[in-house]
Amino acid sequence: MNKVGIYYAYWTSEWDADFVPFIPKVKKLGFDVLEVNAGTIVTMSKAERDRLQKAAADEGIELTFCIGLPAQYDVASNDLAVRSAGVKFLQEMAGAIGSIGGKIIGGIVYSSWPGKLPVGADRRQLIDNSVASMKQVMPAAADVGVTFCMEVVNRFEQYVMNTAAEAVDYVKRVDSPNCRVLLDCFHMNIEEDSLADAIRTAAPYLGHFHIGETNRRPPGRGRMAWGELFGALKEVGYRGAISMEPFVAPGGQVGRDISVYRDLRDGRDLDAEAAAAATFVRNGLK
Repeated sequence: MNKVGIYYAYWTSEWDADFVPFIPKVKKLGFDVLEVNAGTIVTMSKAERDRLQKAAADEGIELTFCIGLPAQYDVASNDLAVRSAGVKFLQEMAGAIGSIGGKIIGGIVYSSWPGKLPVGADRRQLIDNSVASMKQVMPAAADVGVTFCMEVVNRFEQYVMNTAAEAVDYVKRVDSPNCRVLLDCFHMNIEEDSLADAIRTAAPYLGHFHIGETNRRPPGRGRMAWGELFGALKEVGYRGAISMEPFVAPGGQVGRDISVYRDLRDGRDLDAEAAAAATFVRNGLK
């Protein structure tokens, strides 16, 4: 069965955090994977990264990593200096994460997040820029056994890729086993004609999968078509991790960037909700 994970920011209001305390927490709640902010790993000292790696190993928790690149690292930019800075940042990220045994870096690593198409810009040129940048990153990823997974997000958050088909086309152009697709059912619910067909389209290139309800509550507390999703993942033989990204609390960087403007916690205990969601997902995958 697939490993089931959760994103640390379910419990935080800021992107930078000490990830170590979340490791025994998610283990206790029934998860196999903790997903953390890839950008924070780059800025850590070696001692801090070693501490994180040891804590995960001690609990038997796998770490995966995710980021939406800030504008100064936009590898799709028409500004060569910005693209170069982004390539260097991703190369450093691969090295830092690879040094602690990390394998999966997902998110909007192909441009900036959130990203609007600049006024007057040619989208095709920006995508070409992004592909060329990612080709430069791939040798560093291959050197340490890290895979960058391009997250397909909705039109309100990015313009480079909004559907599984667009992501597959992008990954084919990069043409590296270290570049794959990340689907997220929150975004799929907005953009795809069929959730199952999107999974089938991405299947040969699918490296990671994010889940959540249509309003970003934990799985099992909404109207997402879980039977269709889990059935399609089983049909295509997806064996990678499935990591949930609930965002339920307004405030701070996380609430602002995810656009959480109302409290979705409903007075419930976050840990109990996470544990129930993990059980829901495991039952759905059986």
